[in-house]
Amino acid sequence: MPSTRILIFAKAPVSGRVKTRLIPALGADGAARLAGHLLRLALDRALAAGVGPVELCMSPAPGHPDWGGIVLPAGLDTSDQGDGDLGERMARAARRRIEAGEAVLLTGTDCPGLDAGRLRVAAARLATHDAVFHPARDGGYPLLGLNVFHPGLFADMPWSTPAVAALTRERMAALGWRVWEGETLRDIDTPEDLRAGPIPGFALE
Repeated sequence: MPSTRILIFAKAPVSGRVKTRLIPALGADGAARLAGHLLRLALDRALAAGVGPVELCMSPAPGHPDWGGIVLPAGLDTSDQGDGDLGERMARAARRRIEAGEAVLLTGTDCPGLDAGRLRVAAARLATHDAVFHPARDGGYPLLGLNVFHPGLFADMPWSTPAVAALTRERMAALGWRVWEGETLRDIDTPEDLRAGPIPGFALE
């Protein structure tokens, strides 16, 4: 089985630029505080999972002033997400690592339910599947794991719509891939998501 690398895609948690749909509920500073908390939670859990290297794919690039003052944990690889829509950025990172002989788990920072245990299970399922997948309640997905790469999985996808998970399933089925699908999880994107349950370690003010 190839080594499994967790690729975490994140924006710098700058007030007014992240979690903008939550600004009506939390204010710009509160939304940025939540984004920073979710970033730390995702990184800590990925490292705790112990399935392989953890890489933070950053926007803007590492070293940009927006990341000033953000303390990242030790043992973390970093990279620049680069240009393009989400699909182009994810495809570029996945292809780079898969062509280097690694399996990948692609995730963001929006899903507090994606804990170290679920990451370990997903990595283990990649031993016998081409792809693994956790859908989200909003129709997207907080986790996609791949042993193989195909650009059609990411191209012309209506990102940030309820169609993403269903279209991803259809495309993987059309490729004939063996796919393991885990339970549906909750992303934190809207005020309604905040009311759906507590966020570990985060207190609403």
